[in-house]
Amino acid sequence: MADAARGGPLEGLKVVEMAGLGPCPLAGQMLADLGAEVLLIERAGTPAKDRAWDVNNRGKRPVALNLKTPEGAGAAMTLIKGADILIEGFRPGVMEKLGLGPEECLAANPGLVFGRMTGWGQDGPLSMTAGHDINYLSMTGLLWMMGEKGRPPVPPLNLVADYGGGTMFLLLGVLSALWERSRSGKGQVVDAAMVDGVSAFSGIFRGFAALGAWREERADNLLDGAAPFYRCYECACGGFLSVGPLEPQFFAQFVKLAGLPEAHREDQRDPATWEARAAQYAEVFRGKTRDEWVAIFEGTDACVAPVLSPSEAEAHPANTARGVHVTVGGVTQAAPAPRFGRTPAPAVTAARPAGSDTEAALAEAGLGAAEIAALKAAGALG
Repeated sequence: MADAARGGPLEGLKVVEMAGLGPCPLAGQMLADLGAEVLLIERAGTPAKDRAWDVNNRGKRPVALNLKTPEGAGAAMTLIKGADILIEGFRPGVMEKLGLGPEECLAANPGLVFGRMTGWGQDGPLSMTAGHDINYLSMTGLLWMMGEKGRPPVPPLNLVADYGGGTMFLLLGVLSALWERSRSGKGQVVDAAMVDGVSAFSGIFRGFAALGAWREERADNLLDGAAPFYRCYECACGGFLSVGPLEPQFFAQFVKLAGLPEAHREDQRDPATWEARAAQYAEVFRGKTRDEWVAIFEGTDACVAPVLSPSEAEAHPANTARGVHVTVGGVTQAAPAPRFGRTPAPAVTAARPAGSDTEAALAEAGLGAAEIAALKAAGALG
Protein backbone atom coordinates (compact mmCIF):
# COMPACT_ATOMS: atom_id res chain seq x y z
CA MET A 1 0.00 0.00 0.00
CA ALA A 2 1.04 3.59 -0.50
CA ASP A 3 2.83 5.21 2.43
CA ALA A 4 0.34 7.17 4.50
CA ALA A 5 2.67 10.15 4.92
CA ARG A 6 5.96 10.00 3.05
CA GLY A 7 6.84 13.60 3.76
CA GLY A 8 9.16 15.69 1.64
CA PRO A 9 8.48 18.70 -0.60
CA LEU A 10 6.82 16.53 -3.29
CA GLU A 11 4.48 14.65 -0.96
CA GLY A 12 1.14 14.12 -2.71
CA LEU A 13 2.61 14.27 -6.22
CA LYS A 14 1.69 11.19 -8.24
CA VAL A 15 4.08 9.99 -10.92
CA VAL A 16 3.92 7.10 -13.37
CA GLU A 17 7.32 6.04 -14.72
CA MET A 18 7.64 3.66 -17.64
CA ALA A 19 10.61 1.43 -16.81
CA GLY A 20 13.68 1.94 -18.97
CA LEU A 21 17.37 2.77 -18.85
CA GLY A 22 19.46 5.89 -18.36
CA PRO A 23 17.92 9.27 -17.48
CA CYS A 24 14.33 8.25 -16.60
CA PRO A 25 15.19 5.90 -13.72
CA LEU A 26 17.28 8.59 -12.04
CA ALA A 27 14.54 11.18 -12.61
CA GLY A 28 11.99 8.86 -11.01
CA GLN A 29 14.37 8.15 -8.14
CA MET A 30 14.87 11.85 -7.44
CA LEU A 31 11.13 12.50 -7.49
CA ALA A 32 10.58 9.58 -5.10
CA ASP A 33 13.47 10.76 -2.91
CA LEU A 34 11.67 14.07 -2.39
CA GLY A 35 8.36 12.46 -1.45
CA ALA A 36 6.48 11.82 -4.69
CA GLU A 37 4.62 8.53 -5.11
CA VAL A 38 6.25 6.92 -8.14
CA LEU A 39 4.51 3.96 -9.76
CA LEU A 40 7.10 2.11 -11.82
CA ILE A 41 5.43 0.22 -14.66
CA GLU A 42 7.64 -2.71 -15.60
CA ARG A 43 7.20 -5.58 -18.01
CA ALA A 44 5.28 -8.57 -16.77
CA GLY A 45 7.80 -11.34 -16.32
CA THR A 46 10.48 -9.16 -14.72
CA PRO A 47 12.00 -11.45 -12.05
CA ALA A 48 10.70 -10.59 -8.59
CA LYS A 49 14.09 -10.80 -6.88
CA ASP A 50 15.61 -8.78 -4.08
CA ARG A 51 17.12 -5.69 -5.70
CA ALA A 52 18.41 -3.44 -2.96
CA TRP A 53 21.36 -2.93 -5.34
CA ASP A 54 19.06 -1.14 -7.81
CA VAL A 55 19.57 2.33 -6.37
CA ASN A 56 17.78 4.18 -9.18
CA ASN A 57 14.55 2.35 -8.33
CA ARG A 58 14.63 3.03 -4.60
CA GLY A 59 11.44 4.38 -3.07
CA LYS A 60 9.26 3.44 -6.06
CA ARG A 61 6.19 1.20 -6.18
CA PRO A 62 6.74 -1.51 -8.82
CA VAL A 63 3.79 -2.49 -11.00
CA ALA A 64 4.20 -5.34 -13.50
CA LEU A 65 1.96 -5.15 -16.58
CA ASN A 66 1.91 -6.81 -19.98
CA LEU A 67 1.46 -3.70 -22.11
CA LYS A 68 1.24 -5.76 -25.30
CA THR A 69 -2.20 -6.93 -24.27
CA PRO A 70 -5.18 -4.56 -24.50
CA GLU A 71 -5.98 -5.38 -20.88
CA GLY A 72 -2.48 -4.53 -19.70
CA ALA A 73 -2.44 -1.24 -21.60
CA GLY A 74 -5.87 -0.48 -20.17
CA ALA A 75 -4.61 -1.12 -16.65
CA ALA A 76 -1.73 1.26 -17.31
CA MET A 77 -4.19 3.90 -18.47
CA THR A 78 -6.15 3.45 -15.26
CA LEU A 79 -3.03 4.36 -13.32
CA ILE A 80 -2.16 7.24 -15.67
CA LYS A 81 -5.61 8.78 -15.16
CA GLY A 82 -4.72 9.41 -11.53
CA ALA A 83 -1.20 10.74 -12.15
CA ASP A 84 0.18 14.27 -12.21
CA ILE A 85 3.25 13.29 -14.24
CA LEU A 86 4.15 10.50 -16.64
CA ILE A 87 7.78 10.01 -17.68
CA GLU A 88 8.99 7.68 -20.42
CA GLY A 89 12.26 7.18 -22.26
CA PHE A 90 11.28 5.07 -25.27
CA ARG A 91 12.01 5.83 -28.90
CA PRO A 92 9.44 8.17 -30.50
CA GLY A 93 6.25 6.32 -31.35
CA VAL A 94 6.55 3.43 -28.89
CA MET A 95 4.00 4.84 -26.44
CA GLU A 96 1.66 5.58 -29.35
CA LYS A 97 1.87 1.95 -30.52
CA LEU A 98 0.86 0.84 -27.04
CA GLY A 99 -2.16 3.14 -27.12
CA LEU A 100 -0.57 5.25 -24.38
CA GLY A 101 0.64 8.22 -26.39
CA PRO A 102 0.07 11.84 -25.40
CA GLU A 103 -3.19 12.14 -27.35
CA GLU A 104 -4.78 9.21 -25.54
CA CYS A 105 -3.33 10.04 -22.13
CA LEU A 106 -4.23 13.73 -22.22
CA ALA A 107 -7.74 12.86 -23.37
CA ALA A 108 -8.10 10.63 -20.32
CA ASN A 109 -6.28 13.01 -17.98
CA PRO A 110 -6.26 16.62 -19.29
CA GLY A 111 -4.02 17.81 -16.46
CA LEU A 112 -1.30 15.24 -17.10
CA VAL A 113 2.29 16.39 -17.65
CA PHE A 114 3.67 13.90 -20.20
CA GLY A 115 7.47 13.90 -19.96
CA ARG A 116 9.32 12.36 -22.92
CA MET A 117 13.04 11.63 -22.67
CA THR A 118 15.17 10.82 -25.71
CA GLY A 119 18.69 11.40 -26.93
CA TRP A 120 17.89 13.13 -30.22
CA GLY A 121 14.39 14.52 -29.56
CA GLN A 122 10.92 13.57 -30.74
CA ASP A 123 11.60 14.77 -34.28
CA GLY A 124 14.52 15.47 -36.58
CA PRO A 125 16.61 13.27 -38.87
CA LEU A 126 18.15 11.23 -36.02
CA SER A 127 15.04 10.85 -33.87
CA MET A 128 14.54 7.17 -34.69
CA THR A 129 18.24 6.27 -34.45
CA ALA A 130 19.73 4.39 -31.50
CA GLY A 131 22.44 6.02 -29.43
CA HIS A 132 23.98 6.34 -25.99
CA ASP A 133 25.37 9.10 -23.81
CA ILE A 134 28.68 9.21 -25.66
CA ASN A 135 26.94 9.65 -29.03
CA TYR A 136 24.62 12.42 -27.90
CA LEU A 137 27.49 14.20 -26.15
CA SER A 138 29.68 13.88 -29.23
CA MET A 139 27.11 15.69 -31.36
CA THR A 140 27.00 18.77 -29.12
CA GLY A 141 30.63 19.83 -29.54
CA LEU A 142 31.37 19.34 -25.83
CA LEU A 143 32.90 15.86 -25.99
CA TRP A 144 35.41 17.35 -28.47
CA MET A 145 36.65 19.57 -25.65
CA MET A 146 37.40 16.77 -23.15
CA GLY A 147 40.74 14.97 -22.98
CA GLU A 148 44.41 15.43 -23.75
CA LYS A 149 45.88 17.35 -26.64
CA GLY A 150 46.58 15.17 -29.65
CA ARG A 151 44.62 12.23 -28.24
CA PRO A 152 41.00 11.08 -28.64
CA PRO A 153 38.37 12.76 -26.46
CA VAL A 154 37.71 11.05 -23.12
CA PRO A 155 34.10 10.13 -22.24
CA PRO A 156 33.14 11.53 -18.79
CA LEU A 157 31.37 8.28 -17.83
CA ASN A 158 27.69 8.74 -18.76
CA LEU A 159 27.25 11.72 -16.48
CA VAL A 160 26.95 14.58 -18.95
CA ALA A 161 24.33 13.52 -21.49
CA ASP A 162 22.35 10.84 -19.64
CA TYR A 163 22.15 12.56 -16.30
CA GLY A 164 23.07 16.20 -16.90
CA GLY A 165 21.43 16.93 -20.24
CA GLY A 166 18.86 14.16 -19.73
CA THR A 167 17.63 13.63 -16.18
CA MET A 168 18.04 17.20 -15.01
CA PHE A 169 16.31 18.76 -18.00
CA LEU A 170 13.49 16.23 -17.84
CA LEU A 171 12.94 17.17 -14.20
CA LEU A 172 13.16 20.88 -15.02
CA GLY A 173 10.65 20.37 -17.81
CA VAL A 174 8.01 18.41 -15.92
CA LEU A 175 8.20 20.58 -12.81
CA SER A 176 7.98 23.71 -14.99
CA ALA A 177 4.91 22.27 -16.70
CA LEU A 178 3.38 21.57 -13.29
CA TRP A 179 3.90 25.21 -12.34
CA GLU A 180 2.21 26.31 -15.56
CA ARG A 181 -0.65 23.86 -14.88
CA SER A 182 -1.26 25.57 -11.54
CA ARG A 183 -2.37 28.61 -13.58
CA SER A 184 -3.94 27.08 -16.66
CA GLY A 185 -5.27 23.80 -15.26
CA LYS A 186 -3.94 22.05 -18.37
CA GLY A 187 -1.28 19.43 -18.85
CA GLN A 188 1.13 19.28 -21.79
CA VAL A 189 3.91 17.28 -23.42
CA VAL A 190 7.53 17.94 -22.40
CA ASP A 191 10.05 16.94 -25.10
CA ALA A 192 13.38 16.57 -23.27
CA ALA A 193 16.32 15.65 -25.52
CA MET A 194 19.84 15.07 -24.28
CA VAL A 195 21.36 16.99 -27.19
CA ASP A 196 19.26 20.01 -26.19
CA GLY A 197 20.15 19.77 -22.51
CA VAL A 198 23.88 19.27 -23.01
CA SER A 199 23.97 22.12 -25.52
CA ALA A 200 22.50 24.39 -22.86
CA PHE A 201 25.66 23.80 -20.83
CA SER A 202 27.85 25.33 -23.52
CA GLY A 203 26.97 28.99 -23.00
CA ILE A 204 30.11 30.00 -21.12
CA PHE A 205 32.37 28.38 -23.71
CA ARG A 206 30.54 29.95 -26.64
CA GLY A 207 30.83 33.28 -24.88
CA PHE A 208 34.56 32.81 -24.38
CA ALA A 209 34.91 31.81 -28.03
CA ALA A 210 33.08 34.96 -29.13
CA LEU A 211 35.63 36.98 -27.18
CA GLY A 212 38.51 35.06 -28.73
CA ALA A 213 39.30 33.50 -25.34
CA TRP A 214 38.60 29.86 -26.21
CA ARG A 215 40.37 27.75 -28.80
CA GLU A 216 39.05 24.52 -30.33
CA GLU A 217 42.20 22.52 -29.65
CA ARG A 218 41.80 20.20 -26.66
CA ALA A 219 43.83 20.98 -23.53
CA ASP A 220 44.59 24.49 -24.79
CA ASN A 221 42.25 26.51 -22.56
CA LEU A 222 41.59 27.68 -19.03
CA LEU A 223 39.23 24.90 -17.89
CA ASP A 224 40.26 21.92 -20.04
CA GLY A 225 43.53 20.95 -18.37
CA ALA A 226 45.91 23.32 -20.14
CA ALA A 227 46.23 25.77 -17.25
CA PRO A 228 48.72 24.44 -14.67
CA PHE A 229 46.44 25.79 -11.91
CA TYR A 230 43.36 23.90 -13.10
CA ARG A 231 44.16 20.21 -13.49
CA CYS A 232 45.10 17.07 -11.54
CA TYR A 233 48.58 16.04 -10.45
CA GLU A 234 50.04 12.70 -9.40
CA CYS A 235 51.71 12.45 -6.01
CA ALA A 236 54.58 10.32 -4.69
CA CYS A 237 52.18 7.61 -3.49
CA GLY A 238 50.41 7.27 -6.85
CA GLY A 239 47.39 9.21 -5.61
CA PHE A 240 46.17 12.43 -7.18
CA LEU A 241 45.29 16.00 -6.23
CA SER A 242 42.82 18.31 -7.92
CA VAL A 243 44.10 21.86 -8.23
CA GLY A 244 41.86 24.79 -9.12
CA PRO A 245 42.86 28.20 -7.72
CA LEU A 246 41.49 30.32 -10.57
CA GLU A 247 41.22 33.61 -8.67
CA PRO A 248 44.42 35.58 -7.96
CA GLN A 249 43.93 35.59 -4.18
CA PHE A 250 43.46 31.82 -4.12
CA PHE A 251 46.38 31.30 -6.50
CA ALA A 252 48.57 33.33 -4.16
CA GLN A 253 47.87 30.89 -1.33
CA PHE A 254 48.48 27.95 -3.66
CA VAL A 255 51.86 29.29 -4.78
CA LYS A 256 52.99 29.94 -1.20
CA LEU A 257 51.90 26.57 0.23
CA ALA A 258 53.20 24.54 -2.73
CA GLY A 259 56.58 26.29 -2.50
CA LEU A 260 56.36 27.69 -6.03
CA PRO A 261 58.06 30.90 -7.26
CA GLU A 262 56.23 34.07 -6.19
CA ALA A 263 56.78 35.43 -9.72
CA HIS A 264 54.19 32.99 -11.02
CA ARG A 265 51.52 35.23 -9.50
CA GLU A 266 52.36 38.01 -11.98
CA ASP A 267 51.52 36.12 -15.17
CA GLN A 268 49.18 33.39 -13.94
CA ARG A 269 46.81 33.78 -16.91
CA ASP A 270 49.46 33.92 -19.66
CA PRO A 271 48.99 30.77 -21.79
CA ALA A 272 52.58 31.06 -23.04
CA THR A 273 53.77 29.98 -19.59
CA TRP A 274 51.37 27.11 -19.01
CA GLU A 275 53.11 24.14 -20.62
CA ALA A 276 56.42 24.65 -18.88
CA ARG A 277 54.78 25.38 -15.55
CA ALA A 278 52.54 22.32 -15.74
CA ALA A 279 55.69 20.18 -16.02
CA GLN A 280 57.27 22.10 -13.15
CA TYR A 281 54.21 21.74 -10.92
CA ALA A 282 53.99 18.04 -11.76
CA GLU A 283 57.53 17.56 -10.51
CA VAL A 284 56.79 19.47 -7.30
CA PHE A 285 53.69 17.41 -6.49
CA ARG A 286 55.53 14.16 -7.10
CA GLY A 287 57.75 15.13 -4.18
CA LYS A 288 55.18 14.34 -1.49
CA THR A 289 52.35 11.87 -0.94
CA ARG A 290 48.77 12.87 -1.49
CA ASP A 291 48.03 12.86 2.24
CA GLU A 292 51.06 15.02 2.95
CA TRP A 293 49.81 17.60 0.44
CA VAL A 294 46.30 17.42 1.88
CA ALA A 295 47.70 18.24 5.32
CA ILE A 296 49.54 21.24 3.84
CA PHE A 297 46.51 22.67 2.03
CA GLU A 298 43.74 21.68 4.44
CA GLY A 299 41.69 24.59 5.78
CA THR A 300 43.05 27.07 3.21
CA ASP A 301 41.51 28.75 0.18
CA ALA A 302 44.15 27.35 -2.18
CA CYS A 303 41.46 25.22 -3.87
CA VAL A 304 43.30 21.91 -3.60
CA ALA A 305 41.54 18.66 -2.78
CA PRO A 306 42.37 14.94 -2.94
CA VAL A 307 41.00 12.87 -5.80
CA LEU A 308 39.15 10.23 -3.79
CA SER A 309 38.21 6.75 -4.87
CA PRO A 310 34.49 5.89 -4.39
CA SER A 311 35.21 4.01 -1.16
CA GLU A 312 37.37 6.87 0.12
CA ALA A 313 34.61 9.34 -0.68
CA GLU A 314 32.14 7.35 1.41
CA ALA A 315 34.47 7.46 4.44
CA HIS A 316 35.85 11.00 4.12
CA PRO A 317 35.05 13.07 7.25
CA ALA A 318 33.69 16.00 5.24
CA ASN A 319 31.17 13.71 3.55
CA THR A 320 30.25 11.75 6.67
CA ALA A 321 29.72 14.96 8.65
CA ARG A 322 27.20 16.14 6.08
CA GLY A 323 25.61 12.73 5.62
CA VAL A 324 26.28 12.67 1.89
CA HIS A 325 25.81 8.89 1.79
CA VAL A 326 23.34 6.47 3.37
CA THR A 327 23.44 2.68 3.56
CA VAL A 328 20.19 0.92 2.75
CA GLY A 329 19.82 -2.82 2.32
CA GLY A 330 23.58 -3.17 2.61
CA VAL A 331 24.19 -0.78 -0.30
CA THR A 332 25.93 2.55 0.28
CA GLN A 333 24.44 5.25 -1.93
CA ALA A 334 23.92 9.00 -2.18
CA ALA A 335 21.44 10.58 0.20
CA PRO A 336 18.53 12.52 -1.34
CA ALA A 337 19.43 15.94 -2.73
CA PRO A 338 18.89 18.83 -2.52
CA ARG A 339 17.96 19.40 1.12
CA PHE A 340 14.95 21.27 2.45
CA GLY A 341 14.74 23.03 5.80
CA ARG A 342 11.00 22.70 6.46
CA THR A 343 10.02 19.63 4.44
CA PRO A 344 12.96 17.20 4.57
CA ALA A 345 13.03 14.19 2.27
CA PRO A 346 11.60 10.94 3.64
CA ALA A 347 13.86 8.13 4.75
CA VAL A 348 15.38 6.21 1.85
CA THR A 349 13.90 2.79 1.19
CA ALA A 350 15.45 0.11 -1.00
CA ALA A 351 14.06 -0.84 -4.40
CA ARG A 352 11.30 -3.40 -4.03
CA PRO A 353 10.98 -6.61 -6.07
CA ALA A 354 9.26 -6.29 -9.45
CA GLY A 355 5.48 -6.38 -9.29
CA SER A 356 5.32 -5.82 -5.52
CA ASP A 357 2.61 -3.16 -5.73
CA THR A 358 0.70 -4.27 -8.84
CA GLU A 359 -2.58 -5.28 -7.25
CA ALA A 360 -2.45 -2.66 -4.49
CA ALA A 361 -1.87 0.18 -6.98
CA LEU A 362 -4.71 -0.98 -9.22
CA ALA A 363 -7.04 -1.30 -6.23
CA GLU A 364 -6.14 2.23 -5.10
CA ALA A 365 -6.87 3.42 -8.65
CA GLY A 366 -10.42 2.10 -8.31
CA LEU A 367 -10.39 -1.43 -9.69
CA GLY A 368 -12.33 -4.06 -7.76
CA ALA A 369 -11.23 -7.57 -6.90
CA ALA A 370 -13.18 -9.05 -9.80
CA GLU A 371 -11.60 -6.64 -12.30
CA ILE A 372 -8.11 -7.41 -11.02
CA ALA A 373 -8.86 -11.15 -11.23
CA ALA A 374 -9.98 -10.67 -14.85
CA LEU A 375 -6.72 -8.88 -15.65
CA LYS A 376 -4.80 -11.78 -14.13
CA ALA A 377 -6.78 -14.27 -16.21
CA ALA A 378 -6.05 -12.27 -19.36
CA GLY A 379 -2.30 -12.41 -18.69
CA ALA A 380 -2.14 -8.63 -18.21
CA LEU A 381 -0.45 -8.66 -14.82
CA GLY A 382 2.95 -9.79 -13.65
